Amino acid sequence: MLSSPPTADPPAPPSSDEDFFSTASTSTSSDSKPPSPVLPQIPITWPDDGSLTVQWVVDLMQAFDWASRSIPPSEFPSVLPVGVFDKLVLAGSKIVHKEPNCVKIDDNSGLGPDSRVVVVGDVHGQLHDVLFLLKNAGFPGDDRFFVFNGDYVDRGAWGLEVFLLLLAWKVLIPHRVYLLRGNHESKYCTSVYGFEKEVLTKYGDNGKHVYRKCLGCFEGLPLASVIAGQVYTAHGGLFRGGTVITPSKRSKKNRKVEVNSLTLGSFEELAKARRSVLDPPWEGKNLIPGDVLWSDPSMSPGLAPNKERGIGLLWGPDCTEEFLKKFNLKSIIRSHEGPDARDKRPDLGGMDLGYTIDHIVESGKLITLFSAPDYPQFQTTEERYRNKAAYIVLEPPHFDTPIFHSFEAVTPRPKVNPYYDFEDVIDSDEELDLVSMEPDSGEVS
Repeated sequence: MLSSPPTADPPAPPSSDEDFFSTASTSTSSDSKPPSPVLPQIPITWPDDGSLTVQWVVDLMQAFDWASRSIPPSEFPSVLPVGVFDKLVLAGSKIVHKEPNCVKIDDNSGLGPDSRVVVVGDVHGQLHDVLFLLKNAGFPGDDRFFVFNGDYVDRGAWGLEVFLLLLAWKVLIPHRVYLLRGNHESKYCTSVYGFEKEVLTKYGDNGKHVYRKCLGCFEGLPLASVIAGQVYTAHGGLFRGGTVITPSKRSKKNRKVEVNSLTLGSFEELAKARRSVLDPPWEGKNLIPGDVLWSDPSMSPGLAPNKERGIGLLWGPDCTEEFLKKFNLKSIIRSHEGPDARDKRPDLGGMDLGYTIDHIVESGKLITLFSAPDYPQFQTTEERYRNKAAYIVLEPPHFDTPIFHSFEAVTPRPKVNPYYDFEDVIDSDEELDLVSMEPDSGEVS
């Protein structure tokens, strides 16, 4: 088990963020009660010209914080009417569906000598911790990029609010905020771990419509990013090669030959994978999305099927080295495993600080990053994990040295009922019920 380096103290928030957060809870003591947020201007309305502003997004965040503490979930449309939801998700969907499978954040994206890149792991519907994270890291802006590494929904009670506020930032400054897809942005996971029921509860008669629109947006989320040509980020991690082109002896034309043995995939193969599927397939030719979203690192060498999850891969330190060296990278940042998952994997580091360095190899490092503190929100035992969460800041000139910022949960959380049977449902890091996963159904309207 590798020990993690000490974390840096969270940076002070910019003064421009203080007005909002002076009314939001930032307490980390379970003995203190947060101040009641000021009543925001509700309902939220869509700008007449369709152009969002920083103030509009801040108002949305404040409205969500207030609503989580002040009204029952069924009254959520009084805060965000379905018509405003439709416009926001449509605007966001148009942007993310046009992005490539692997987005590049580099000079062409405006990454410069004064830039910072904040990488965020799983947040799982923990709204108040996301607000606190944004306070500590500072809002997205010209010199501050954000890469969110998936799993915005499920488990926590405010997945809808979390996804919509991050989507609002994406619409506002699309080339500074990147929302990657996690394994929970799928029909299967959202039907099991609470997001579908959450949406139906909050939007009532319009719930099915809202849920379908969210799934349609999830389908368009990119799978991975490469930051400054140095850092690869993806929710689960590495992926296999799919097909290779070999010359045919009988014809001058090339023919495709299926690869039987497991090999690491390339960025060219990643670019060609079809990501617009509700549930990534676990068989057939289009396995790369499932690998990127569901795979896990291992201390055992080589590539192997991920039998614990029933989908994706396990890869060892030798594969991390091969991937980094082949593509001239310095590090891999992935997420996907919280304290509950790591509690079952004693060969790897725990998630007490919100991150672990799983592989240290000649060419660089493999990091697991988890940004949901005191996770999961609903637990069956009195003894909780009480894990810290973390985010990573990458700074110039090379953006290849991660600066870790750990933080504790905002407490107490508002009282709310869970949206899934957390006492009986299987853990999301255990084997999937693949039979219940529907085959590829294309984009949801």
